[in-house]
Amino acid sequence: MKTMTFRQPVLAATALLMSFTTFAQEENKFEIAPAADLVSSYVWRGVYQTGPSVQPSIALSYAGLSLTAWGSTDFSSMSDPNKGKEFDLTVGYGIGGFSIGVTDYWWAGEGKRYGNYSNSHFFEGAVGYNFGESFPLGITWSTMFAGGDKDADGDQQFSTYVEAAYTFSVLGVDVTPGIGVSPWTGMYHKEGKDGFALCSIALRASREIKITDSFSLPVFAQCIVAPNQDNVFLVFGLSIK
Repeated sequence: MKTMTFRQPVLAATALLMSFTTFAQEENKFEIAPAADLVSSYVWRGVYQTGPSVQPSIALSYAGLSLTAWGSTDFSSMSDPNKGKEFDLTVGYGIGGFSIGVTDYWWAGEGKRYGNYSNSHFFEGAVGYNFGESFPLGITWSTMFAGGDKDADGDQQFSTYVEAAYTFSVLGVDVTPGIGVSPWTGMYHKEGKDGFALCSIALRASREIKITDSFSLPVFAQCIVAPNQDNVFLVFGLSIK
């Protein structure tokens, strides 16, 4: 799970607009991009996942195509083996402001079988568009289409999350307000709630703190209101790239 850009903790997260990670390359060159985030809590699409977590990633990209591995490990995962560990793989393509991707989510927990694809894995397709620097609005539609995303009767419920975020700069701080909705009943809904859901209203602020002349540390804070869950969150994070 993740907030977008397509998958970086904000709004993904996620954030940014990211439930998957894609790279639009202007040149046909191969790139490897390792990164990691340290977050005070892991909140995905308005739903609390775990407490303080380390979230590393590595992305391989060439000519608009990308393959990204992203993970999250909660500091308490060793004491609670039923949660705290996630491993996601995304294949994506981006050209101009358009991006498309398929993600295999796995968050069964530490010590659980990775190979249980029918129940432990969640497969999602996502499509997004960013209008560019003159109007920095990004919109993403993400739908689960296979795997463990099933309702009480065992039927695929095609859980869908639609996210919009707009990024601008104020006094050297990048500010990203965003909103996320689920158009029909799915995995993002609190038990007992059905139909259209307002999942997340978020405001993220990020900047780089200068440590030395050659090194700066990116930090961010994000306030998240989750009406569908009747909850609120304030998340702090550090990024290393």
